[in-house]
Amino acid sequence: MDFLLLGAIARQPLHGYGVVEAIRASTQRELDLAEGTVYPALYRLEGAGLLTSSWKTVGGRRRRVYRLTRRGRARLERERKEWKAFSDAVRAVTA
Repeated sequence: MDFLLLGAIARQPLHGYGVVEAIRASTQRELDLAEGTVYPALYRLEGAGLLTSSWKTVGGRRRRVYRLTRRGRARLERERKEWKAFSDAVRAVTA
């Protein structure tokens, strides 16, 4: 799930529910993460230094908006490479 969250936030800074909606929209609702699992993961990623956050007013509501740190971008790139290698290996076996 970390890979998905980092990928969604890499596109643009997002608040927690915005992350859920971005993942739903970009996967045509194939991936529908429960908010109850997303928020603890966001807090954990921030604690690990992969995200930073600030409070913003969005749509008249105060929300915590997350952005990738330099370390978060490096982690996302590493995970993208690992996912591509894994996906290529599965495709080689199943094609």
